[in-house]
Amino acid sequence: MTPIMLELLWRSLWETILMTGASGIISLVAGLPLGLALLITARGGIAEHRGINRVLGAIINGFRSVPFIILLVALIPVTRLIVGTSLGTWAAIVPLAIAATPYYARIAEVSLREVDRGLVDAVRAMGGNRWTIIREVLVPEALPGIVAGFTVTLVTLIGASAMAGAIGAGGLGDLAIRYGYQRFETTVMIAVVVVLIVLVCGMQWLGDRLVRRLDHR
Repeated sequence: MTPIMLELLWRSLWETILMTGASGIISLVAGLPLGLALLITARGGIAEHRGINRVLGAIINGFRSVPFIILLVALIPVTRLIVGTSLGTWAAIVPLAIAATPYYARIAEVSLREVDRGLVDAVRAMGGNRWTIIREVLVPEALPGIVAGFTVTLVTLIGASAMAGAIGAGGLGDLAIRYGYQRFETTVMIAVVVVLIVLVCGMQWLGDRLVRRLDHR
């Protein structure tokens, strides 16, 4: 690869990391509360409310059922409203975050459901309120699963960010399409694939190490 292509590769890698990191943080900040809301408003939850639970579930399932490439195009007006453009790295963060949030919310909900019901009942018997149960029992006990789910979400976002390159979002996907596919530069395509594999494996390794550390805390 020429020096220019190497520079493009590094810049595209940084753009992919930026898109994945920013949208991942947004999905964590928004998705975890949604997962908690789904859990506590479900039947037998500490704040049972079937109406709210059904509405939240329907909204989350609705967004999850739309393929990302379609969601990417459908959200162009929203993206323009928020960042002023539908092209580029920052524009891609909007649909990526919107797609990842309901996905992570369901993962977080599953992790939270694994918490021993006996611990929740014990805290309630001692007079703990809902916030105490969430802060002292649900989140700490489910933390390894929450982190593992977040790692899976980040890996999924890497693939989605590459797909966003098809409409000019930048990153490794855009580089692979513009140079590897449209200009038939096989070396570029191979380099992008290798970088993506290393990025995913590295992220999964870090996530797994953190989960193991939390499991033995």
